[in-house]
Amino acid sequence: MYELLKGGWMMLPLVVCSVVAIAVIIERFFFFRRIGAIHLAEELLGMIADKRMDDAADMAKRSPLPLIRVMLAGMVNRYQSAKAMEAAVVNELAAMRRGLPVLDTIVTLSPLLGLLGTIIGMINSFQIMALSGMGQPHAVTGGVAEALIATATGISVAVIALIPYNYFLARIERETETIEHYATRLEMALTLPDKE
Repeated sequence: MYELLKGGWMMLPLVVCSVVAIAVIIERFFFFRRIGAIHLAEELLGMIADKRMDDAADMAKRSPLPLIRVMLAGMVNRYQSAKAMEAAVVNELAAMRRGLPVLDTIVTLSPLLGLLGTIIGMINSFQIMALSGMGQPHAVTGGVAEALIATATGISVAVIALIPYNYFLARIERETETIEHYATRLEMALTLPDKE
């Protein structure tokens, strides 16, 4: 910890970036961990095929899962199910992307803050050299160390945030494909003629 404090005052925004990144990563991890709902979607489609629309709607209303909420919008607005599900998908995608712009900003900002820390450390080193000459090598190397610590920290924060950020983007893409698949199947199930 003491070594981090040697990185200069630029370490404060880097620490804030790392804390925010960790908070977003943990929150998004638990969000994505609980949204898988393929078995419920299959069950809903089975109920609709059996013409048990009320049971299907009751089950869907109790679910907080994005896929099921999109399907519920299609069931509730049966005669314009495609439009209703499209509108619901927009809301669900916004909920899935929550926090990701923050992670994206941290991935971009952290190395820049590290580089700024590098520049400030190098300026301090040159100022010391200008005032005292080359007679104090320890004073000069202190500024260089400050510069390197800030750079290393900025890049570390960016790398740590980048991997989960890309994972979450891939999960959103996968969930979007799943929602499109089940929305299409639901739309087809709702347009089947009633059996006499």
